[in-house]
Amino acid sequence: MKFKTTPYHSDLLKDQERLASFYNAICEYSSDNKVAYDLGCGSGILSYFLSSHFEKIISLEKDVKTFQCAKDNLANFSNVQVINSDVLEYNFEKKADLIVCEMMDTALIDEEQIPVINHAKKFLKKTGEIIPKGIINTVELVNLERDYVHWDEDGVHYEVFSDAEVYSKFDFLDEINPNFEKTISIKAKGEGIVNGLKITTFTKLNDDIICGPTPMLNPPLLIPLGNRLVKNNDFINVELKYIMGKGIESIKTDYL
Repeated sequence: MKFKTTPYHSDLLKDQERLASFYNAICEYSSDNKVAYDLGCGSGILSYFLSSHFEKIISLEKDVKTFQCAKDNLANFSNVQVINSDVLEYNFEKKADLIVCEMMDTALIDEEQIPVINHAKKFLKKTGEIIPKGIINTVELVNLERDYVHWDEDGVHYEVFSDAEVYSKFDFLDEINPNFEKTISIKAKGEGIVNGLKITTFTKLNDDIICGPTPMLNPPLLIPLGNRLVKNNDFINVELKYIMGKGIESIKTDYL
């Protein structure tokens, strides 16, 4: 099946590891499930996967151009209803067996995943589930060439000065406070100048499938700090703050 897409969603469809992870998680559901919500459905690819496993799929997309692509792509699927609406403004009438919400980004900082899920899961059955199930965030000490927040993409250079430490885990069935604040102690590995943090997010689709960063799913985020000389086995204490859903402008870091 060929999908109409925006340029951005065309890149999403080319990310085979991302698509395979969501496809495998969705395929664990049998065809006797009743209602699924696909929140921020984009081009509609995940709704297409859901269509074989649920009696009714309600797919919400607030961007008009993207909504039109999804509506055209899914026009022949009688069990899929595509709606042009913000999730936070939509009147959910039925309780869902499954919520799919792929508004993913590193540490959930730059997308509205947490506000959306906190709102929508009020309309999830007691036995219902969410895909993805949650995330795991890790942090490393690094030396950066750039003095502003940026993503780890082609052409970005940095040196790592620690092992990756898990600093937070979230299960989306829990109520999550979007205002994140934590003091993190990181053990230095090697000697040199540290001036930043590298945050990496792993997406937990379900209890059996964890997807690491892919080209279009949570590229690691590089955050500047002041210069500090570290020696091997030093413990560096850093305060990390951000607001999930409010963008990288909300990030604040400092040594303690």
